[in-house]
Amino acid sequence: MFNFLKKNNLVAPVNGKIIPIEEVPDPVFAQKMMGEGIAIIPEDSSFVAPADGTITLISETKHAFGMTLDNGMELLVHIGLETVNLKGEGFNTLVEVNTKVKQGTPVISIDRAFMESKNINLTTPLVILNHSLFNISFLNNDTAKAGETVLITYKKK
Repeated sequence: MFNFLKKNNLVAPVNGKIIPIEEVPDPVFAQKMMGEGIAIIPEDSSFVAPADGTITLISETKHAFGMTLDNGMELLVHIGLETVNLKGEGFNTLVEVNTKVKQGTPVISIDRAFMESKNINLTTPLVILNHSLFNISFLNNDTAKAGETVLITYKKK
């Protein structure tokens, strides 16, 4: 049986259309080499923390951020595909590494017009890197608002 005290609701990091991670047009994510999760096709330009935790990574190119939650869960939010090639252009970080954040705290914003001018695919995977330590329930949502629950997780005993 689940211990409901160890439950984590993970929220959408951005408003948009939810797709299964297997449908991300990048094999690293689609084949779950990074971990289990979902992806969102964003409608907005602000990306928020999907849970309470500590920002443990902001990539040098500002296209991704990682978090560690109090229960040890490690999350990655990867904004767009091939966005590493932008070398940080079009991204604005709003917090620093080692910052404790609350669920819904803005972490990175993007210049959407710039991204569109470069024909960037903004599909954004939300990945649980150490997924084998958790039971994961996927909600059957087609769309989500930033801050709306999209995954429910329980730490395995």
